[in-house]
Amino acid sequence: MSKRSSLQRNGSVTGDLPLSADRELALLHTPARVRPGMRALFAIDAAMEDVVARSTEPTLGRIKLAWWRERLEALDDNPPPAEPRLQAVAEHLLRAGISGAEVAELEAGWATLLDPEPDAALVAGRGAVLFELGGRVLGTSDPKLAEAGAYYAVATAGFPEAKDRLESLRHYRLPRSLRPLTMLARAAAHAGNPGRRALAMLAHRWTGRIR
Repeated sequence: MSKRSSLQRNGSVTGDLPLSADRELALLHTPARVRPGMRALFAIDAAMEDVVARSTEPTLGRIKLAWWRERLEALDDNPPPAEPRLQAVAEHLLRAGISGAEVAELEAGWATLLDPEPDAALVAGRGAVLFELGGRVLGTSDPKLAEAGAYYAVATAGFPEAKDRLESLRHYRLPRSLRPLTMLARAAAHAGNPGRRALAMLAHRWTGRIR
């Protein structure tokens, strides 16, 4: 199965709302005071995912992804355009000290999925960025946070490298303050089974373990 087929199977944003069920469940467990920031981050990531999942012409898909990257970078020096997700980034992430350029780093990991031979390292890098920025929204971090994000990204995109990355997280307990975010990585181990994913995410809230 292609990487883009995996994305279509797992679902993505279609417009502003809703986000995928996994993201919505993660947001439900995110503290209310930072939930708008996390939603803004997830919505941008989901917008890029949607470009990839819907692209039938890779060149056009890359142009659309570049648009998101450039608009995010421009937020650091200009007011946001009339696009709700970009406005949310300006309101909730920039004010929290996260730059538009940092959020724009997500684009490379999505763009490579449009290549004939996607680069797993770029995909993993997008996951690491997503989780590191999410950790900043939550106000905490962990030495294994980037690795958990890398696993989440390669697993949800269907890369075989996910197995080794999951092994590197065996028995590791992530801190409770990060679990609203890292529960996404736990869900990635159950791709294709929504019921099991939801149960696994809730179990992660108690154990802190991805494997």
